[in-house]
Amino acid sequence: MQPQQLRASEVTSSSFRLAWPPLLTADSGYYVLELTPSAEPGNVRRQQLPGNATGWAWVSLDPDTDYDVELVPESNVHLVRPQYLRVHTLPEEAGPERIVISHARPRSLRVSWAPALGPAAVLGYHVQFGPLLGGAAQRVEVPAGRNSTTLQGLAPGTAYLVTVTAAFRSGRERALSAKACTPDGERSRAPRPQPPGAGGREP
Repeated sequence: MQPQQLRASEVTSSSFRLAWPPLLTADSGYYVLELTPSAEPGNVRRQQLPGNATGWAWVSLDPDTDYDVELVPESNVHLVRPQYLRVHTLPEEAGPERIVISHARPRSLRVSWAPALGPAAVLGYHVQFGPLLGGAAQRVEVPAGRNSTTLQGLAPGTAYLVTVTAAFRSGRERALSAKACTPDGERSRAPRPQPPGAGGREP
């Protein structure tokens, strides 16, 4: 029995690449490649390839879907059996979306975001923040099940750039940034007490 030689790689939410060894030559025949969503057997995509082809990439696929692949070598010279493979595309990777800044304090603020689509595909988030006008950036790790965190140790009256990045199981990342400002805390709460005779005019 002929071993399975059809392989899939570079699987994403909307594409994957197929590869196979040279089963034919350019002179001995050609291939017919078929792609069928398992749930929709009538929706078949076909591609004819020359006999010296050893790969093909399917694109514009649906996320989180099983696809049945059939590679049929057509040859009058050799009898080569068809190769079959089932490939599952990854869940859709999108987001995070809509960063919301709240609970702004002189030295802390809360960052929330709409979670990424395809939560099963998310490993977690990291939130990076640093002063807009330059300075060291800090990073906070947030587990996949949460979509908010409180940033601590900020400087009062300072504009920050906050970037939320979703890390996906596929190894890719998607990021979104927003600006945030801490209130000018000490001066806005109450004036500092002044020693007698400082700043005021004598009557």
